[in-house]
Amino acid sequence: MSLGTAFDSPEQKRAHNRQLFATIADRYDLITAVLSYGQDARWKRRLVAMAGVTPGERALDLACGTGDIALAVAARGARVTGLDLTPRMLQLAAGKSRAATFLAGDMTSLPFTTQSFDLVTTGYGLRNVPDLPAAIGEIARVLRPGGRLLSLDFNRPEPTVVRVVYLAYLTAAGSALGWLLHRDPDTYRYIPESIRRYPGASGVAALLTAGGFVNVRIVPLLFGLMTLHLAERPR
Repeated sequence: MSLGTAFDSPEQKRAHNRQLFATIADRYDLITAVLSYGQDARWKRRLVAMAGVTPGERALDLACGTGDIALAVAARGARVTGLDLTPRMLQLAAGKSRAATFLAGDMTSLPFTTQSFDLVTTGYGLRNVPDLPAAIGEIARVLRPGGRLLSLDFNRPEPTVVRVVYLAYLTAAGSALGWLLHRDPDTYRYIPESIRRYPGASGVAALLTAGGFVNVRIVPLLFGLMTLHLAERPR
C-alpha cells in the first residue's frame, strides 16, 4: 500500500500500519534512537518516572513496540500487559524479558473488561492510531477511577516556520533512512505525514478532556518538538 493512500480512511491507515510496522520491526529500536536524536530512551525513562507506579498495580502499555516502556513499568513492580498491532514487535519484546505479558490487539477495540487497569502508557501510539477519539474512549473505558494515562509522542508544532523546518528535516532524514535500510524512501516518510494530520499537543489535550479525562497536562520535550501527555480518570 502506498503512502499516498495511507490516510484516506481509518481502515487504510490500519492496513498501512500493519504492513509498515511489520517491515520495520527489526530496526525499530535503531530508528527511534536516530529520529529522536538519541533521546528516546531518556524520554521513556521520564514517562515511567512520572507514572508513579506502585507495586502490584495493573498496567497496560499500548502500541508497545519492542517493549521498552512495558518492561520499565514492570521493573517497578506493576503487572504489565503490552499490546501491539504487529506480531513481530511482540516477539522482539518477549525476547527481551518475560516480565510482562505481550499480546496482539487494536487500540480502538481493546480486549479487556471495563476498569481493568490502574495505568495506561503509550509511546508514539496516539499519533499512529487510525481513530484517535475511539482509542481515547477505549483507554478511558479500561482505566479504573483515578487511573492514569501517560503518552509520549511527536508534537505538531504550532508556529508555522518551526513546523515547516521540523517536517522538512523528518522527511529528509526519513527518506534517507528508508532508502538505506529498505530501498524505499516512503518507509519513514510516514512519520512526518502522520504528524501533518495529527492534532498536536493542545489538540490531543482537548480530545482527552472531551473524552472524560481530568488533570490533563502537557509536558514539552525537545523545545516542544516532542510531548508527554498526562491525564487521569475521575475518581
